[in-house]
Amino acid sequence: MKKNRRRVPIARTPDSDSAPRTTKSRSSNRLLQVQSGDGSVNPSAPAVSVGPEVPSVFFWSALVAAMVALVWSFWPAWVSLIATWEREPDYSHGWFVIPIGIYLLWNFRDSMPATTSKIHLGGLILLASTIGLRLFARWAYFDFMDGWMIPLSIIGIVWAFAGPRWAWWAMPALAFLFFMVPLPFRIENELSRPLQWFATKSSCFVLQLLGQPAIPEGTTILLGDEKLEVERACSGLRIFMGVFALAYVYAFLVRRVWWERLVLVLAAVPIALAANATRIIVTGLLYQLSSSVDVRRLIHDWAGYAMIGFAAILFGLTLLYMRWLLPDMESMESAALRRS
Repeated sequence: MKKNRRRVPIARTPDSDSAPRTTKSRSSNRLLQVQSGDGSVNPSAPAVSVGPEVPSVFFWSALVAAMVALVWSFWPAWVSLIATWEREPDYSHGWFVIPIGIYLLWNFRDSMPATTSKIHLGGLILLASTIGLRLFARWAYFDFMDGWMIPLSIIGIVWAFAGPRWAWWAMPALAFLFFMVPLPFRIENELSRPLQWFATKSSCFVLQLLGQPAIPEGTTILLGDEKLEVERACSGLRIFMGVFALAYVYAFLVRRVWWERLVLVLAAVPIALAANATRIIVTGLLYQLSSSVDVRRLIHDWAGYAMIGFAAILFGLTLLYMRWLLPDMESMESAALRRS
């Protein structure tokens, strides 16, 4: 005696009554399988994900509105950032942050996950938290926080409209946007003081090794009859920020394990310190050749530009040493192919 099978009603068309069809529920988010005409499940057919979808018109309207609100609400902050890039040499690299971030996304395009047409709650929570933090900053007169809210808002928008997987994939480029924002004055001042002290002591020590009558007094170097003032602009913060940004970008482009990438980023600290000390040493030595104010100003300015290239050379030498000490995956694969 056969038991009656419970049939699942499926849609039928005039063309074929037995063609496989997929049942769909608008209110659930379950995985439904394709069923044949007699009600049995076809195991070879893929499961179909069914869930609530945001209408495309609403989705794109909300995305455009969020982008317009981002530009409009942060317009004074953008103007302040551009003025800082033009006025402060320590942050002149801000012009290149957004193009480099776009390049990072383009370089990782092969591993880009698919986006979704849903608005994600996590991104909305981050956006709401950013708005609340900005309102608090306005109330407390923390105007410097406006610039920091721009990258946070961009991350929130990407998370809300592209999904958490896409936001995590783009996080190296999104986090790089923080390099375009100046440090708060207090933090910058606290960083400049030890950098000034180290630059004065280390450059004075090397000048003494070279036979020069160099004596340190605070952040001033007495070099014979000359006085070299290691001011805040000469603390090396600009070189430090530039080398650190360079190391950050390269760490995400190179094929190495995470701790090797971390070593590359941390190597920016001694490289920046060495480059800035070398700048002061070269300036002090060249000051012995001329007493002209114009010539010394030219020496000071060009020594600063040259040390940026010198820091890049030091970073390149560090990469060559690490490549020799710890061969990367590509080199090991090439060597294995040559041996075979």
